Amino acid sequence: MSFKLAGSSRAAGSCGEMVQGSRNGTPFLVTCPVNIWTEVTVRISLSGEGKDATYFPKIRRAVKEVLKIKRSSASLSFYRKSAIPPGKGMSSSTADIAAAALATSRLLGGALSPEKIAELALSIEPSDGIMFPGIHLLDHRRGSWSESLGPPPAMEVVIIDPGGCVDTVAFNRRNDLVYLNRQKEKKAEEALLLVREGVRQGDPEKIGRGATISARANQRILPKKELGEVIRLSREIKAVGVNVAHSGTVLGILLPPGAGRAEEAAAWLAHKYPYCTVQAASLISQGLN
Repeated sequence: MSFKLAGSSRAAGSCGEMVQGSRNGTPFLVTCPVNIWTEVTVRISLSGEGKDATYFPKIRRAVKEVLKIKRSSASLSFYRKSAIPPGKGMSSSTADIAAAALATSRLLGGALSPEKIAELALSIEPSDGIMFPGIHLLDHRRGSWSESLGPPPAMEVVIIDPGGCVDTVAFNRRNDLVYLNRQKEKKAEEALLLVREGVRQGDPEKIGRGATISARANQRILPKKELGEVIRLSREIKAVGVNVAHSGTVLGILLPPGAGRAEEAAAWLAHKYPYCTVQAASLISQGLN
């Protein structure tokens, strides 16, 4: 295989969402970006798409969409390296698409704005706002509402995955989803107000309260049997709240910063939940890089 040029980009994952629901029927979610990454490298190739093209059709589509935008007929191959597990509600697909789009744009000359990358991602599937820096609100179905809430205060998160997978595309096609989101709009609005204020004021406690309200409200849509106990345990370790992947499997315990605190909490929770995958992470604000 022969290559002449390459472009790369990294996209962060998200520990579920801080808030997810709808306002007056418009769906939205608020990201919880963490320091877990997907990296995509795109190269100009003289001999086909490369072995990864078979396994990652969403990346392949993102690359082709950027080729259309750039009006290029280049033959490209791509390679993916990721620490974000799929099917967990951690933005693995959006990270793939966003990183591939920016890497391809860099290869062909010039960058794509986060707004254009979001538009491209939403043309492929429902997507969150991890392509934007900081904590971001996005209408994950149509992109009609996009709002930067700002950089998160210093916070850590313990990510708990009880196992299993959720197909996000199938989840967003549920016949009852619009109705169930309508039923919890007051809770979603309350949660959003707290998270928005918490980000603006640099107040982890308000962010945690808002996230916990949204997590509880989502139990009618995608219940997590561990949620009640995780909220109780979070109080024992003086966490500020608990968030969830509203269309995935993971839960997150949100902590103010402290040397080694998230790692200690992760070890303790791994002992309590031996059937879960538990890891410590930090909230970040970089967006794509």
